[in-house]
Amino acid sequence: MTEDECEQRPRRRSPWGALALVMLSGLAMMRNGANAGEGPPQPAAAAAVARAEHLPAQVPRPPADLEVLEHSSVQRIRIPTINVDAPVMTVGLDAQGWIDAPPPQDRNLAGWYLNGISPGQQGSAVIVGHVDNAQGPAVFYGLGSLKPGSRIEVERYDGRTAVFEVYGVEVFSKDAFPGSRVYGDTGHPELRVITCGGSYSKAKGYDGNVVVFARMVAAR
Repeated sequence: MTEDECEQRPRRRSPWGALALVMLSGLAMMRNGANAGEGPPQPAAAAAVARAEHLPAQVPRPPADLEVLEHSSVQRIRIPTINVDAPVMTVGLDAQGWIDAPPPQDRNLAGWYLNGISPGQQGSAVIVGHVDNAQGPAVFYGLGSLKPGSRIEVERYDGRTAVFEVYGVEVFSKDAFPGSRVYGDTGHPELRVITCGGSYSKAKGYDGNVVVFARMVAAR
């Protein structure tokens, strides 16, 4: 990654900590190809993640007989409401011990961390992608416009598809990213889809990350 793509990447600490602090900070791209007066959609206040004072009914309640899936690599992600239909590559650690992001040259490509939870397993799986690149909007440009109830489908290489329902969308500062909240095990199969967001400057890129919180509601 270039200096423009990554700001102050910390070293790997723990599985979820590395994801929270390393993978995300590598997604800030220069908006050279985008309209300088516009940016990607940001989450509305109504889409913020459900907190203790909110009704628990806001979080999807999967069917009692929902099948929890085994480990499998990821092939594709689809988010119909924002027209995402993208292949997913595996990403690992680079020579310096950082978690890689997908190549920025491919605007329709997402990445799943190879040593993490598979979408459909119990735990919080993570898929990341760029919000934009030098040519303009990229795969997750519209991520911040998602609302609770939107569906995300993740196609796996074992032939199964995990279907998730969004229950929150929020922007977190890179300087205060709540790793345990985003990546902690809730006791259910969950998905976090993440890209850059927040304020943008040409000198430092984006100062935050858009995080979509979703829970698996079906497997086929």
